[in-house]
Amino acid sequence: MRVTVVDWAEGDPLEVAPRLLGAVLTHGGVSVRLTEVEAYAGPLDPGSHAYRGRTPRNAVMFGPPGRLYVYFVYGMHHCANLVTGSDGDPGAVLLRAGEVVAGIDRARSRRPGSSDRDLARGPARLCRALGIDLGDNGVRPELVPGEQVVQISRGPRVGLRHAADLPWRFWATGDPTVSPYRPAAPRRAGR
Repeated sequence: MRVTVVDWAEGDPLEVAPRLLGAVLTHGGVSVRLTEVEAYAGPLDPGSHAYRGRTPRNAVMFGPPGRLYVYFVYGMHHCANLVTGSDGDPGAVLLRAGEVVAGIDRARSRRPGSSDRDLARGPARLCRALGIDLGDNGVRPELVPGEQVVQISRGPRVGLRHAADLPWRFWATGDPTVSPYRPAAPRRAGR
């Protein structure tokens, strides 16, 4: 039986997220084995871009599943999510980190000066290595099963101010390409 990206993405983001670990995402001549992801549960999740409803920015999150939701953050980085759930029921899994398994020279050219371990270690680096940008918002990515991850860890999500303590981040235990955990920086008074 052939597995499609929609097969991967249908369902609750908390169920989809750990299934994505070990899968291989190919884009822009580079393939990355996913080693870290984070689940976002749409309108039920204060950390989700869909929490306050549909906007032009997050419209892709509202379905159908199996597409990339790409956004620009901090005025300099792209991040990509795989849309989950069903049409009209927003959910997503942030693609946080991975190991480049094909197209390494192209990934290196996009991330000069990075060690091979760090080429796709973090959501912005992963997008840069794969050549993902806002033009890829809404596309169906090439995603295929890879070697199954035997040991999966879970913990709090990275850098969020709301619902950060939810253990909805999943990673391949002990994998060197997993990004370091960083809680959100507290806001300073007057900002």
